[in-house]
Amino acid sequence: MNDIALVLPEATLLAFACGTLLVDAFIGKRNPAATFWCAMLGGLVVLAQLSQAVPDTVKIIFAGTYRLDVVGAVLKAFILVLVLVSLFYAREYFRKRGTPQGEHYPLVMFATLGMMMLVSSNSLLMLYLGLELLSLSLYALVALQRDSVQSSEAAMKYFVLGALASGMLLYGMSMLYGVTGTLDLSDLLIKVSVAGEKRVLLVFGLVFLLVGISFKLGVVPFHMWVPDVYQGAATPVTQFIGTAPKLAAFAMTLRLLVDGLGGLAEEWHQMLIMLSVLSMGIGNLLAIAQTNFKRMLAYSTIAHMGYMLLGLLTAKASGYAASMFYVSIYALMSMGAFGAIILLANRDNEADQLTDFAGLARRSPWFGFIMLILLFSMAGVPPFAGFWAKWFVLKEVVAAGYVWLAALAVMFSLVGAFYYLRAIKIMYFDEPVTNAVPEAGTDLKLVLSMNGLLVLGLGLAPGVLMSLCVAATLSYPPWQ
Repeated sequence: MNDIALVLPEATLLAFACGTLLVDAFIGKRNPAATFWCAMLGGLVVLAQLSQAVPDTVKIIFAGTYRLDVVGAVLKAFILVLVLVSLFYAREYFRKRGTPQGEHYPLVMFATLGMMMLVSSNSLLMLYLGLELLSLSLYALVALQRDSVQSSEAAMKYFVLGALASGMLLYGMSMLYGVTGTLDLSDLLIKVSVAGEKRVLLVFGLVFLLVGISFKLGVVPFHMWVPDVYQGAATPVTQFIGTAPKLAAFAMTLRLLVDGLGGLAEEWHQMLIMLSVLSMGIGNLLAIAQTNFKRMLAYSTIAHMGYMLLGLLTAKASGYAASMFYVSIYALMSMGAFGAIILLANRDNEADQLTDFAGLARRSPWFGFIMLILLFSMAGVPPFAGFWAKWFVLKEVVAAGYVWLAALAVMFSLVGAFYYLRAIKIMYFDEPVTNAVPEAGTDLKLVLSMNGLLVLGLGLAPGVLMSLCVAATLSYPPWQ
């Protein structure tokens, strides 16, 4: 019973997810707002519970399968905030398109439950269950637009490639279990450090684990699903996939590589260097050629995840804090960028082409300014939050002795600045295709404005979030 009390937020979220499903089935057709508000209420209640249950020490419960610590509590809170904001964006999108999709809300809640399980996993089995709950919900979300050929194609690609990545991840886990005889990450950490001649087999299993991790992060060479899914899925679904699950994927990386395979740090940090360099290079270069805004953001995501890996490969607590800061800021920036697409969208136009943003600064000066903040931040221009995100990870890379890697990252960042500045040029200097002022509900305008101003505020005072990330990762890595 004590263990159950400690996972009350997860239990509450599950209850509200099932409740939202029932509300949608019985009331949703007559009153779509009821489903939305049920999901919002559930998220707020769980967030309140989390704020009251931040553990002061690491607690291992349910026979060693579940881990409660400060890192998990902070990441869960970030995830829930992002999910709640994404629900506001989704509601406005469905209202504009005239297609209320009540299934969206319970699926998002089940995906959130999977993310919370993933964040607190202390067992290979629990980690896999959380990942699959998240993945299956995302597959269904991408396929919700049943009448769209593009959406169906994206869902099929995502499902097939996701199943392949899950299989490789499971195969890697089975190899680790075969060598060490344990699924518990704490025990795995001890047994890996004394593996001796079995180290080669463990490294072989590590490679398969990194395939699964790389797929969830969307880094090269396991990025092939990202552009098609981002473009083919409905914008609120793309927005959701590109934000909260990235924090869950970061947590999965931390749990597997640091909590479980810290003894193989010498091997996995070399692999992360390769993944990072490829992602920064290919992501930024291919983004230049895109004319579809969602597809451009997809390649941008690949590049940003490459930068996030820079902090992890240092294998130090300060590096993990820098990566945690980076992925949190990236999620906020991405949330706002997709929110701008939803702002411009209407019943007949998805507004996902770069030309749809032409003259936005003249049609709506305020939201042109908000988009300017988001794009400058993504490009890493000071004093916006994206600059500090890059600064912190590059500082850690230099401190770890990889000056050449930091120089390469700066060069790729300059390449990436081109397509962000091109989008700003289109918004401020190109002739608008239409003089229509973007129409949206007051709640969307308020949320998007707060989204952009928060990115600016965190750029002016980055220490607020960074100090939280440092405090959360203070106990990392446990094997040093």
